Amino acid sequence: MASRRFNSFILLLVLTLMTNVERARSDVRGNGFVRTTGTKFVANGKPFYINGFNAYWLMVFASDTSTRSKVSDVFREASKYGMKVARTWAFNDGDYKPLQTSPGSYNEDVFKGLDFVVAEANKHGIHLIMSLANNFKDYGGKDKYVQWAKQRGRNLRNEDDFFTDAVVREYYKNHVKAVLTRVNTITGVAYKDDPTIFAWELMNEPRCPTDPSGAHLQSWIKEMAAHVKSIDNHHLLEIGLEGFYGESIPEKTQYNPNSYLIGTDFILNNQIPEVDFATIHIYPEQWLPSTNMSEEAQLGFVDKWIEAHAVDCNYVVKKPVVIGEFGMSFKLPGYSLEKRNSYFKRIYNAIYSSARGGGSCAGGLFWQLLSVGMDNMGDGYQVVLEQSPSTASIIAQQSRLLSSLT
Repeated sequence: MASRRFNSFILLLVLTLMTNVERARSDVRGNGFVRTTGTKFVANGKPFYINGFNAYWLMVFASDTSTRSKVSDVFREASKYGMKVARTWAFNDGDYKPLQTSPGSYNEDVFKGLDFVVAEANKHGIHLIMSLANNFKDYGGKDKYVQWAKQRGRNLRNEDDFFTDAVVREYYKNHVKAVLTRVNTITGVAYKDDPTIFAWELMNEPRCPTDPSGAHLQSWIKEMAAHVKSIDNHHLLEIGLEGFYGESIPEKTQYNPNSYLIGTDFILNNQIPEVDFATIHIYPEQWLPSTNMSEEAQLGFVDKWIEAHAVDCNYVVKKPVVIGEFGMSFKLPGYSLEKRNSYFKRIYNAIYSSARGGGSCAGGLFWQLLSVGMDNMGDGYQVVLEQSPSTASIIAQQSRLLSSLT
């Protein structure tokens, strides 16, 4: 009899522990997630503004014990200067140290690296925007998905078939599910339940130039945004757009550099209900021919680019907009640290002015943050805070200004 009572006690204890674990996970799901209200971000009942950075390399470095410390270093440095959000890759498709080695097959060591990134970000009070695929061939990209499908007998013509082929779309959906439902081996929390993650991004800089009408990409975004939300309705979602206008409002295309029409439509794409906020990127030195455009003219373009999209998000899209990438490369002719600092100030002033005035432009993420000793990862745009105290001071000042609005 005593043995039965003891067994009953153990069973009751186990059931109680399981209930408490589920309650704790429920609490995680219900609290701490950033939301949107109109053109504003809100967290824990207060406005939330973004001052942050890009660090696409985090997962790969975290998956190797010899470089993992760089992830901790960069989060610690970013936190010191008040940065709250980092944008990074949650993909690496059949490339060097791949996450996804083939459709639906994953390298567990690399996935554990991503687990570390999420856990470490949380430890330093930093939210993550996690991108789920790449438009370009770096880290695999849409071209790798098309290659995989061709190897399995699909008759595909080019990498833009990524957006239309049923098999490729299924590959992408499966990857989304694998990432969103991943249970972190360090924290025990599924990604879809973890408020450390600020938002999911469908793709880094999606483009479909073979269909300048924008119909193919619009259809793909609708399908994939709904798919993400069917799995995870807690987190915010954005597309990953650079901001190029499309044919739905022809007069807006005048703002596109060099009359770009590459299958995106900033207005139409971001009006999809499941998309929670808009993004733009800014690279005037890459988009505009420097041979016949002065630095002043390029800066004028930057001002108009930000203003046009902020106005559209205020009155048409009616959602927040984030400057997802911006920076200045030391490889540019006439570069100086003073010019980079001045450029950062220009972008930051535009963000702060919009935020202070109740506008839709709610933050920015510079490209890209590295730690000391990562010279091999430099692309010209890198910022190493410990080596650039003047830039670090400008970043910290922006963090303080945005914090003053909350």
